[in-house]
Amino acid sequence: MSRSTELIHHAYLPPAEFEAPQVGVFKASTVIFPSLAAMREREWMDKSSYTYGLHGTPTTFTLEERLATLEGGTHCILTPSGLAAIAHVDFALLKTGDEVLIPDNAYAPNKSLAEGELAQFGITHQVYDPQDVNDLASRITPRTRLVWLEAAGSVTMEFPDLSALVQLCKARGVLCALDNTWGAGLAFNAFDLTPGQGKLGVDLTIHALTKYPSGGGDVLMGSIVTRSDELARVLKLTHMRLGTGVGANDAEMVLRSLSSMPLRYKAQDLAARTLAAWCASQPAFSQVLHPALSSSPGHANWQQLCVTPHEPDGLAAGIFSVVMDERFTSAQVDAFCDALQLFKIGYSWGGPMSLVMPYNMASSRVRSASHLKRGRVVRLCIGLEAAHDLQADVLQALQSAQLQS
Repeated sequence: MSRSTELIHHAYLPPAEFEAPQVGVFKASTVIFPSLAAMREREWMDKSSYTYGLHGTPTTFTLEERLATLEGGTHCILTPSGLAAIAHVDFALLKTGDEVLIPDNAYAPNKSLAEGELAQFGITHQVYDPQDVNDLASRITPRTRLVWLEAAGSVTMEFPDLSALVQLCKARGVLCALDNTWGAGLAFNAFDLTPGQGKLGVDLTIHALTKYPSGGGDVLMGSIVTRSDELARVLKLTHMRLGTGVGANDAEMVLRSLSSMPLRYKAQDLAARTLAAWCASQPAFSQVLHPALSSSPGHANWQQLCVTPHEPDGLAAGIFSVVMDERFTSAQVDAFCDALQLFKIGYSWGGPMSLVMPYNMASSRVRSASHLKRGRVVRLCIGLEAAHDLQADVLQALQSAQLQS
């Protein structure tokens, strides 16, 4: 046998008994079968064996199982991003003639997907007020197949009465899916919203693993979790047909970060609350939007769901927004953001570096929100810097932009 052939078909196999704190990284497109009989007997959907790299390896199976546990579900599918997870759910569960309902404060690309590709496929959508259960009730029709939920709302951080919204969907026989990126599987259990009362919960969650599970601002990945065997079957078949797999090295990076996620989540939560409370005392900010603040829309809903005997102070993501006083122009708001030094201008959150981004809410909402004060909204995503350093940075930026009165 030639050396070149021997390099490919080498007889050596390392011993199997190896265990370490971190999961091994298994990279594969092709999976080798010992025989045709074994190939024909294997089943990838229940994670009992391996057939093709796209359908799972020991690395991705391990990450999926840990994420299912984190979210409180039993089945998990990995996708290339959080938005890919949203799209995957839509494509798997909706068909021409169906309708999907989306909260007005949802992650903006969710609505863009409905306005674009879903509309092209003959799937309609409506936008509802997430703070008004009656508004959602009035919009559910016989064509409604899916209701998206988000807690807290994107950018403006309203916290809905999640239990009431889910109860309504269950009563109407409509599936409900929660974007659980903010809660991260830590702030509350989306599959058990009323402990001891029948385990009312959502049908499935999506999670942008890009945020807290990754924790480094360097991985794009998403997940879909459910407790339903039938939903899992449908979602997995769509996953197989779409071919939306994830890389083994990316899966490894999320696995490495998962164990520290509760510590990072709490640290960023504490820093965000400290800074949010201080911002509430600054005249340049007419409103501070953080679910743990009593003045924030939906605070009572957050308190009811996230404050528990195990977490008497509740949990919240390290992210909040401020409404700049309406007397300030867009140019002045931009000057404030540009003057920040520790806060970098960028999207996403959950990483080690604090981020800032201004938003024009009028262009992203279907209806006006009376609970929001007039003025430009600026989102602050807190990293792992010291809270007093971030406070000093905000103060100097206000002074630099001449927004201090």
